[in-house]
Amino acid sequence: MRPMTSLHALLAVTVLATALAAPPAPADDDLLGPAATREGDAAVLWNTKLTCGTTEEGVTRYGMWEGRMYSRIPGEKDRHIFDVVGINTRQCERHKDPARGEGYRSVSREIMVYLDPATGEIIDQWKNPWTGETVEVIHVANDPVNMRAPSFARDATGKPARVTLRHYGDLLVSSREVPLFYENPLAGAYQDYIGGKYHAMEIFNTFYSAADFLAPKGPRISPSRLAWQRVSGLLPWMRMGDRPGVMIFNATGFSTFDRAQISPKLVQILQTRYPEYLTPPPLGDARPNATTWTITKDWIDAKRGKESAK
Repeated sequence: MRPMTSLHALLAVTVLATALAAPPAPADDDLLGPAATREGDAAVLWNTKLTCGTTEEGVTRYGMWEGRMYSRIPGEKDRHIFDVVGINTRQCERHKDPARGEGYRSVSREIMVYLDPATGEIIDQWKNPWTGETVEVIHVANDPVNMRAPSFARDATGKPARVTLRHYGDLLVSSREVPLFYENPLAGAYQDYIGGKYHAMEIFNTFYSAADFLAPKGPRISPSRLAWQRVSGLLPWMRMGDRPGVMIFNATGFSTFDRAQISPKLVQILQTRYPEYLTPPPLGDARPNATTWTITKDWIDAKRGKESAK
């Protein structure tokens, strides 16, 4: 991302305008420059491109990322446990409501595998350095990861949708934090009394070409760039029980319509382990979403079922 220029001049002009004129309206989103804001029909058009990369229905878009995962345990130095690589494969539906206007909904599935930081190879068995136990690694394979309902130009009360992007020269930036706090599917029925909620935060900063939105030449946008961070509890398959600690993920990536841009290593992982993840779910997919926790629960239940049948 290019650094901002003439920041001191911008601040001086802002101070002078404040002194000589009525107080200006507050900035939409950022203090470093003008934000790009749209409402209603224009907002849902922008949001469709932000989410789907295009206003066309049924076009596959690949979002890829790579990075590192660290443990943070009280009283010890952070550890670089794994590298990670993943892909989300999606397509979008177009919707229209007589009262709420144009809308869209995305359907997708995604994988993220854990790699040995020293070799770059996939780890399927991992020796837990805290417990000494060798455990089976459950890679992320979430199918589906869908929008639960379409997003429209107006909500049910008639309020228009609104989107604001930070505008830095030839870039537009979408920045959002997603705090997560809900009942852990692996815990019991008394979480409000003893804890056990799933608590995490995901942070997305996505960079787009400003020209794709401010002077569009077609329905599709060019490849976007992603920075993704996640802070969450220790992974369930690590079998850490009630030991305190968190996992920190830091990754970067990009989205593209071009399947040829998927790295050969990631293509090999998909073809040998997750071939169905090269295509998105069907339009209209109504299945409940999968998460690491639901996948792990299914794996544990299946394993216990096999053991009890012996």
